[in-house]
Amino acid sequence: MANLFEEGTQSLLHASEHVSRRTVGYFKRFLDWALQDNVLEVAVGLIIAAAFTAVVSSLTTDIILPIVSLLPFFNRNLDEKFAILRGGPHSEQGYNTIKQALDDGAVVFAYGSFLDKVVRFMVLGLTMYVTALVYGWMSKDNIVRHSVRCKYCRKRISEKATRCFNCTSWQDGREEIN
Repeated sequence: MANLFEEGTQSLLHASEHVSRRTVGYFKRFLDWALQDNVLEVAVGLIIAAAFTAVVSSLTTDIILPIVSLLPFFNRNLDEKFAILRGGPHSEQGYNTIKQALDDGAVVFAYGSFLDKVVRFMVLGLTMYVTALVYGWMSKDNIVRHSVRCKYCRKRISEKATRCFNCTSWQDGREEIN
């Protein structure tokens, strides 16, 4: 019985060492992958993008949208504009906010919130485009690359390309000559 116990103990020790080696191996491979240059660049880019998005969101909410809400057809905060499609049980009293209407069970068409998000998207896109143009102007390395459509497959390629990487056709007319 003691011999059987020792064999079981040895088997468990061997399995434990095997699992430990494999775990360390997986961890080393994970670190090799996670610490590659491109993964770190993506991580830093995402962190910067999150901070940039917060700044643009503040620009939109605190500066642009109050100016837009001064227009005659936007007489209050843009994100609070809504229409009642079907009133709730207490709809005859009217609703001052979207939350009041939703709490009463009304069906709400919150177009102001949608317009708010569209304006935020447009401002963010424009700001990113201008940032890329300024970066390209300062570093002489364009982020925004102009593209054209291939004459044959209609996929987008660089305007400087002499050959399409999608269909491999020449863009300078060599194939039309033959």
